[in-house]
Amino acid sequence: MSTTAEALRSAEAHSAHNYHPLPVVVASAEGAWMTDVEGRRFLDMLAGYSALNFGHGNRRLLDAAKAQLERVTLTSRAFHHDRFADFCSELAALCGKEMVLPMNTGAEAVETAVKTARKWGYEVKGVPDGQAKIVVAANNFHGRTTTIVSFSTDHEARDHYGPYTPGFEIVPYGDLTALAAAVTANTVAVLLEPIQGEAGVLVPPPGYFQGVRELTRERNVLFMADEIQSGLGRTGKTFACEHEDVVPDVYILGKALGGGVVPVSAVVADRDVLGVFRPGEHGSTFGGNPLACAVALEVIAMLRSGEHQQRAAELGDHLHRELNLLVGGGAVTAVRGRGLWAGVDIDPAHGTGREISERLMERGVLVKDTHGSTIRIAPPLVISKEDLDWGLDQLREVLAAG
Repeated sequence: MSTTAEALRSAEAHSAHNYHPLPVVVASAEGAWMTDVEGRRFLDMLAGYSALNFGHGNRRLLDAAKAQLERVTLTSRAFHHDRFADFCSELAALCGKEMVLPMNTGAEAVETAVKTARKWGYEVKGVPDGQAKIVVAANNFHGRTTTIVSFSTDHEARDHYGPYTPGFEIVPYGDLTALAAAVTANTVAVLLEPIQGEAGVLVPPPGYFQGVRELTRERNVLFMADEIQSGLGRTGKTFACEHEDVVPDVYILGKALGGGVVPVSAVVADRDVLGVFRPGEHGSTFGGNPLACAVALEVIAMLRSGEHQQRAAELGDHLHRELNLLVGGGAVTAVRGRGLWAGVDIDPAHGTGREISERLMERGVLVKDTHGSTIRIAPPLVISKEDLDWGLDQLREVLAAG
């Protein structure tokens, strides 16, 4: 087995530098803890950007995957398999919708939602061909494909990848007046994150999503909620939209749907929306494969009990109480979030988000920075209160050390 230094040198030499990971090399993991190649343990306070909501090596999910591995892993969508119908029906029921279009990654699901909205706009709403518009929010993060970065305001994600895909209008996040002004007769959808994770865990003003729901319904526009990071238990509800008692027309799901075992994503909507597709018009070789469906079915069963949502709500209240005690003490300027998800703004005098993350890593806690001096905290929902408190203690000590 390579040492940390050897593994880092090899990665630096042979992998494209599209990420800037912390200098830790994980060899194994269980629950909320990871162990590196040299046997050092680290508390995972990021959970794969919510892909690991149920923790590392969750026994229920591993057992479901192992059982399916012995049977069949891939058929392609050229044939039916015996897990597909159950996956679609169970996920539709969880969302309170009628149909599911499965894909693999979150970005694929967003691309699928964009195609769905445009096709619906042309074939159902009657928008002139080629004129469809989708309204999105500034500081969004929906993925990094060419179409998606076309409506990003993040220069690192967007610059030097043009020419860009047209058809998107960008408005300030949380500004209902600006959103209403951007919606025209050719608008087919409004695409929003209930909480903007990559932007620093930004929570919109109270009532914003209720206003979005009313506006889109009045203007005959689809409301598409990107719940890839915020959904499936993270915020203390199955979906973050539930905090405002809002049901979108389209759910875009990913990350936690695969339980940290396999990539699984999906677009979920009623028949009048997803029914626009006909054979050959969209697809994916691996989308909805037997292994993915088996794992996702177990994820859905776990969510149906409500225990993970309740745990995220209770531990989340504790997390935010403790973090908010740090505000005004000189090191932390703001805390945002819901459930077991927080964005913590650090006074730049105490270091950048990257520097704080590195200092926490030295103390055995793994978080990740975003946008300057902000760090994100999003542990697996299975984390114990004792481990969560220990992680928070390490943050306090890092900040106290200046």
